[in-house]
Amino acid sequence: MGLETAAPASGRVGVLRRQAVTRAAALVTAVLGLNYIIWRWFASVNWDAWWIAAPLVLAETYSLVDSLLFGLTVWRYKERPAPADPERGSTVDVFITTYNEPLELVLRTARAAKAIDYPHQTWILDDGNRPDVRAAAESEGIGWISRSEDWSGMPRHAKAGNLNNALLATDGEFILVLDADQVPDRRILDRTLGYFRDDAVALVQTPQVFVNVPEADPLGSQAPLFYGPIQQGKDGWNAAFFCGSNAVIRREALMQLGVTRYVTETEVALHKALRTAGRVIAKARRNLGPDQARLAGALEDLAADVAQVKHELRRGESIGEVTYRFQERVAAVSRGLVSADMAALHAELASIEGLAEAAGVDGGSSLAAVDDAALDRLSQRDWSPLGAIETVRVLIGSVNADRGAEAQAVMPMATISVTEDMATCMRLHGLGWRTVYHHEQLADGLAPEDLQSALTQRLRWAQGTMQVFFRENPLVQKGLSMAQRLMYLATMWSYLSGFAAVVYLAAPVIYLTLGILPVRSLSTEFFVRLVPFLLVNQLMFYVVGRGVRTWRGQQYSLALFPTWIRAVTSAFGNVVFGRSLDFAVTPKTLQAGGGRPWHLVKPQLAAMAVLVFAVLAGAARLLAGAGDLLGTAVNVVWVAFDLLIFSVIIHAVRYPGFAAWSQSKKARSKPKEGTL
Repeated sequence: MGLETAAPASGRVGVLRRQAVTRAAALVTAVLGLNYIIWRWFASVNWDAWWIAAPLVLAETYSLVDSLLFGLTVWRYKERPAPADPERGSTVDVFITTYNEPLELVLRTARAAKAIDYPHQTWILDDGNRPDVRAAAESEGIGWISRSEDWSGMPRHAKAGNLNNALLATDGEFILVLDADQVPDRRILDRTLGYFRDDAVALVQTPQVFVNVPEADPLGSQAPLFYGPIQQGKDGWNAAFFCGSNAVIRREALMQLGVTRYVTETEVALHKALRTAGRVIAKARRNLGPDQARLAGALEDLAADVAQVKHELRRGESIGEVTYRFQERVAAVSRGLVSADMAALHAELASIEGLAEAAGVDGGSSLAAVDDAALDRLSQRDWSPLGAIETVRVLIGSVNADRGAEAQAVMPMATISVTEDMATCMRLHGLGWRTVYHHEQLADGLAPEDLQSALTQRLRWAQGTMQVFFRENPLVQKGLSMAQRLMYLATMWSYLSGFAAVVYLAAPVIYLTLGILPVRSLSTEFFVRLVPFLLVNQLMFYVVGRGVRTWRGQQYSLALFPTWIRAVTSAFGNVVFGRSLDFAVTPKTLQAGGGRPWHLVKPQLAAMAVLVFAVLAGAARLLAGAGDLLGTAVNVVWVAFDLLIFSVIIHAVRYPGFAAWSQSKKARSKPKEGTL
């Protein structure tokens, strides 16, 4: 498997030296970037063309903030020494999550998991409830868990629900979570459990590295910058987060989180219900007539009861006991009003002429014998409007202690997004738990084999992250340090790049075709401020990466701008307007399809065509004497850089899959007949 050592080879001195160089690069980048952007805002924006000038300076500001957050991330990057040996006797459950992956793929991972050295129990969490998977697991001596009957007709919450279901069906002290395509090294528990000697550690995350990716990585599957300097930097701020697989989690931390969230969410729901109840009662009291003193008194009593509930909750009394007592008081008020109304009803009925004669021998009444005048008199009588009281009763009753709308009352894994990992970890950090990033490859993963699968995966990751951003913005979450807030924000912030990309594409096109410059002039001062910042910013990536290839990641951050925009807008629509969010499991095998999927990158191809047209238009304007040579040259270079970025899309569409690529490589490397 080619394991790396977690301990730095050059020792503590080398770590300190690299940290000093990294901090120097980050600091210089920050100074030059702030110097440039402040000057841009106050001295160089061409407000006559505000419609492109303002978006461009906003996009540049966004990029600077992104750079500053990256610099802050790596400021305290941590190279951990080798962990201590794990304590013997701990119980571990290995969870392999699956939904519709091929049986052989699941079994390959399950067999490797079963062979892990440290004593444990291996479980296949089969969310597809497939008989063949169950039979294969049982024949291999591997545990099999599917959803319990409690989930029937209830929200399933995708992978989070699958894990939550399994958590209540097992009891290991620690859980190793693996995706179905992540084949673990047999030493994975021996290399990670030692961190849990620290009772404050809730989670240890290891890298995800894919073995079916060519060196050129045309789909951008590998993430060496993230699973390296970025996670190591977050680790330095105690903000390394759960990435969904290849992680070991302390059960105690998860269960504490589940119970805490249950109590918190129940309290929030109850307070919302009480606020609504107060408004309902107040409105009902305003609508009362002067002759409805009895109902006014009942509503007054009910309003006092609502205030009493709030007071009891502030004192820390049990939610269940408080709501039970309140429900009893509401029921008593309702019964009292109904009893009084019934007495009035009987008196009223007795006073209606002719009704007594219509009474049956059993004392019942036959309203069919009453004339229309009598019915009209009944319909016009002002009976007690119990609607307000019933509304309050239903409101408080809806705060159900057993979460009747969910399969489980306690949900340790967060269910607020289509990806459970980041939100769960952020909540753990909010409770004061610590996390660890262990920089050692301890599993062989499989990346998407085609562009469509890769785009499906990226979209789901981005949507899940932005759902968390819109629902539980880290900047306002209690319990997080300021550094932790910024570390989570940095990841969420990066997915807003799609909007900036549109501006960066539009600006050179507008100049080359229309001659409109978004800056006042391309002066010497402009280049003196901009160029050093761009160069040092790239140098920072080089220094931080220490040989790690970051170019492919930079390409995809711009080239996938339609995916990022769709992720942000769809997540916003889901959270704010309740629109459904399409969810698809990333295919783990090459998807069959005729031809190359150019249709998947229509926006990028259109952008490339427009950029090429802009260059031709700029050249034509220059030849006609209508353009500026410096401005045209600068924007042509800008376009060339954009086209270089977008060239990765061409490679992605043409990529035939790892197996075909490997065969092609072997054929090319095979000596031709008659050669040595």
